[in-house]
Amino acid sequence: MTNNMISPEIDLFYSGASEDKRLTFGLGPLEFERNKELISRYLPATGAVIIDIGGGPGVYAEWLADIGHQVHLIDPVNKHIQQAQKRAAKLKKPFKATLGEARKLDFKDEFADMVILRGPLYHLQLKANRIKALKEAWRVLKPAGVLLGFAINHTVSTVTGLLNGMIHDPQFYDMCQSELKSGIHNPPANWPGILPEAFFHKPAELIDETREAGFNNPKLFAVEGMVWLDSKYFETRSDPKKKEAMMALLKSTEENPDLFSFSPHLMVCGKKG
Repeated sequence: MTNNMISPEIDLFYSGASEDKRLTFGLGPLEFERNKELISRYLPATGAVIIDIGGGPGVYAEWLADIGHQVHLIDPVNKHIQQAQKRAAKLKKPFKATLGEARKLDFKDEFADMVILRGPLYHLQLKANRIKALKEAWRVLKPAGVLLGFAINHTVSTVTGLLNGMIHDPQFYDMCQSELKSGIHNPPANWPGILPEAFFHKPAELIDETREAGFNNPKLFAVEGMVWLDSKYFETRSDPKKKEAMMALLKSTEENPDLFSFSPHLMVCGKKG
């Protein structure tokens, strides 16, 4: 099926990837745990109307529906919608999953209590398109509604490359230089499997774009922070006491702007009105 909502490269990548399993290995469990923790801080007790834009195969939508919220998942990848619909059909508290795109949402004004914006902030390379997606989120939110936007940090490839030696590959090095200077991410041809065309934010850019779209007093949080840099991270995570200490360190530094560059992902929170 032809997909005109996203670029062929992005569609091909996600059609061939196992996005439904990504949060179960590597740093995925840390990302999943932290995202749920950060989202939970802004959730009402129950009954919120939530639009999960770029919600993929529905891992977060399932969790949000299970705790009592009305969830509408939107994603431009056909495979993701098929997976999400299968997931929802098995649930006692299902969510809705619909093919759609962040810059043109099929919801009325002031429809949702919360919008979660994931993929659009890093797969829309042009600032004008990201602002359009953010303004659509603003439009469909109720007064005092909350935006939670997730972005990839402009430093992530460079820090990862320095840790594992990939930085010494000339094409990978050039990719990192582009991300650090302009935020533009285009994977080198000799590195298959890397995220396709994307935009990686500087923290200040993420704040500025959210504010430009109309949101008041946006706040920034590190998702994984710097604890993943522990040379024995996976050993640490399997030890309850060590993990508790690392998570406490992460929480105590999550809003420190001097440390944002160590975190692979960032979350911005903005309120309407």
